[in-house]
Amino acid sequence: MASTHAWDNLTHEMREEMHDLTHFATADAAHQGRVALWATFTLLPILWGLDMMTSLVTETATWEATIATWTDNLLPGDAGDAVMWVGAITLVIGLLVAAMPQFGGDALGIWFTLLAVNLFSVDQMEFLGLGMLALAVCCFAMARMMRGDHRREA
Repeated sequence: MASTHAWDNLTHEMREEMHDLTHFATADAAHQGRVALWATFTLLPILWGLDMMTSLVTETATWEATIATWTDNLLPGDAGDAVMWVGAITLVIGLLVAAMPQFGGDALGIWFTLLAVNLFSVDQMEFLGLGMLALAVCCFAMARMMRGDHRREA
């Protein structure tokens, strides 16, 4: 019974977020900002994760260059396998943001912080690490705003 209740809550939240997208122009500016962050942090990690796993847009060798040696040593396989793991995790977290942005945003923020630590360990990638940290802060802010939305609705 509890799992059915949890599934109902999840589908209800998804319907609310999709409703927000379809009525975007009529929402107040603060709500538009929250919905824009939710849509961005849902779509981009999913697309990014898919690209890392399939190399449709970016070559695998390019992705492998972003994996630090210590990260490669932590994950099973070679750098190509590490890229696949990172892509799969990024994709799953993007889906979590879609379903539960108030929790998924925190998960994505933590993930981006871990990716930034990895990038700071790779030569000539510090600027990407700073970008990842900026994205992490935005993810944490989105999650906090989404939790505020849910408290007001309750």
